[in-house]
Amino acid sequence: MANMAQAIRMALHYAEENLGVTDIFGEDVGPPLGGVFTCTQGLKTTWNSPLDERGIIGMAMGLAMAGQRPVAEIQFCDYIYNTIDLLKLAGNTCWSSNGQWNLPLVVMTPVGSGIRGSLYHSHSFDATATHIPGWKIVMPSTPLDAYGLMLAACEEKNPVMFLKPKALLRIKGEELIPGEPGDDKQLSKAIDAPLGDRSAWKAQWPAVGKHVVRIGEAKTVRAGEHLTVVSYGRTLPLCAKAAATLAGEGISAEVIDLRTLWPYDWAAISASIKKTGKVLFVNEDTEVTNFGEHLLRRATEELFYELLAPPKLLAGKFLPGIGLADALEMASVPQQGDIETAMRALAAQAP
Repeated sequence: MANMAQAIRMALHYAEENLGVTDIFGEDVGPPLGGVFTCTQGLKTTWNSPLDERGIIGMAMGLAMAGQRPVAEIQFCDYIYNTIDLLKLAGNTCWSSNGQWNLPLVVMTPVGSGIRGSLYHSHSFDATATHIPGWKIVMPSTPLDAYGLMLAACEEKNPVMFLKPKALLRIKGEELIPGEPGDDKQLSKAIDAPLGDRSAWKAQWPAVGKHVVRIGEAKTVRAGEHLTVVSYGRTLPLCAKAAATLAGEGISAEVIDLRTLWPYDWAAISASIKKTGKVLFVNEDTEVTNFGEHLLRRATEELFYELLAPPKLLAGKFLPGIGLADALEMASVPQQGDIETAMRALAAQAP
């Protein structure tokens, strides 16, 4: 099975060939590296930009306005913050032109903890991204969803932010991408660039097919009766594992993978809360003005009389950064044990 980095790479190859993607660029995105996480190796429209995040976003906007369909990468989301004013302009272009100007661009950037990236390579960006109207924002938790969401993003007429959870980029999936060979070694030999001299290497792309995950559509990864857990990205697999552990204790948790942060699938969330009466929102962004707080507020306002206990949020600590030491990183963002503890407490709370 492909890992998430390979899935993104195959999706971009499909988009180059079939969806009109014209430029895939950013710092080290082109040859020979193909991105720091190898998500762009072997692609034919890749090129390396200067070390200039504002230049990358500005170039993407200009290309999109000129009728191209670019995919721009910011190497780590920690360095996207100095582009906020440009992201705001990209988000309001269609609205402020009364629909006369579309901006078909995708910005992808790795987010979150899990690689011992310390202060400058461990930030989350999901809450900040949702504060910028005009963007659609997606974050996959599986390779197949990464493939499907990237195809959906490359079909959009206006900006999409594709957030790549760093901790999951090397995790293999459990479902085959359409057209993917079932042999991991065969896939790696075909699309992973060799070490050393790559000057003559070319990817041998499998005949991958179209598989689109609709933006705005959540997925129930585990059905349950006693409480609802809503998550996305790195913490989603942890929530699923925690739910499996608690099932042995007689606690039945429904786990929803949001997949899209905006526009999010409120219908799926509300239907689950109405069924279970309890909800825990989990992500690793800092807890103050967290995106989960918005969902918690909406759950309280709209589903107050359906709730059997106050909604809960489990998020990252409100810290300026994440430490390099394992113990510091583990203590800064939710881990599986933290999720299990929060789920037990909520399940045990009497109406």
